[in-house]
Amino acid sequence: MFDPQTLVVPDGTRMEERTIVVDGGAIIGGGTSIEYGIIADEITVGEHVKIYGEVSARSDVYIDRRSEIGGTVRADGDAHLGEFTKINGKLAVAGNLDIGDHVSIKDGFEARGWITIRNPIPLIIFLYLYLSELIRSGKDEEVERALEDLFSDDTDGADAPMMVLPATSRITLSAIETGKPIHIGDGCRLQGNIRAESVAMGSNTTLFGSIRAKDITIHENCTVHGNIDASGDVSIGSGNHILGDLRARAINIHRSAVVDGMMDAPRGIVVEDIASEVEEARTLEAAGRPKEAGILKEVGIPNEVGKPETKAKIVVKIAKDKKYARSDRNRGRKQFAESRSRRDRRSRRARHGCEQRHYVRGRGAERR
Repeated sequence: MFDPQTLVVPDGTRMEERTIVVDGGAIIGGGTSIEYGIIADEITVGEHVKIYGEVSARSDVYIDRRSEIGGTVRADGDAHLGEFTKINGKLAVAGNLDIGDHVSIKDGFEARGWITIRNPIPLIIFLYLYLSELIRSGKDEEVERALEDLFSDDTDGADAPMMVLPATSRITLSAIETGKPIHIGDGCRLQGNIRAESVAMGSNTTLFGSIRAKDITIHENCTVHGNIDASGDVSIGSGNHILGDLRARAINIHRSAVVDGMMDAPRGIVVEDIASEVEEARTLEAAGRPKEAGILKEVGIPNEVGKPETKAKIVVKIAKDKKYARSDRNRGRKQFAESRSRRDRRSRRARHGCEQRHYVRGRGAERR
């Protein structure tokens, strides 16, 4: 479902050296700044948008008024340019071209279809005049058909992948910034430090940069070449590799994930796989089986009736047993040995006490 308040990166999006390649369409909100070029199926650009690179559409391209394109604009379909649009390159259109007033094209343009130069009226006024004329003509069926076409849900369009950049977003060579949530699809390759309200990253995605947001969710087999800093909660799925530090209020991480740096979470770190095993143990206990029967069998420790233990505690117990296993060979000898203090007292008596008594006796005998 299309949400203009969420920055959406569809599956398979790639940020190359100077171009963003999208396997689908692209909608760029007003006031957005992009220091890349963009290649997509159908491209819609809002007002006051600045794109530093080239714009290449596999279908139609729509550029609203007072927007500026730093390179060439190509469209395999039709092109619509609003008034005061500026193109610092060439305009090549395979279909029809509709241009508003005061459009500036530095290197000229070419179009194989019809070329219309006019100042287009706002869309809402055009729709109002069109429907008014149909009602005045008594064509009620055409009015109903037009309303159905305008306001009906297009399921095919909703399922098509679409890159959405909310208004006033910024994509530079080193950062992806927006005040809205970000949803990143599967199999993407992105570059830049992400700054957003929240981040949800799909599977098999590579990010060359850090992430800073309130809540962050990363699914399976992703690689992040940077730090992850969240003021809220962080969830790291299986097979992920974080080449940096991980800081959050609370961290939920799968035990197969790898973090090269340190992890800091004031409210604790939960290892997802161990938590699931504890939940499974609770299910077994509710079913009438011993609470930790499966886990105890796995680590090779007999179940102790009345003393349920989690797997983490059992691992600690195994470590302690290994630590003191070295002294098992001395256990039989030590239990019959005297304490050190008792041995010391006996040795002191042997060296000093007995000799002193013998000397006193001898001396007393001499006095007699």
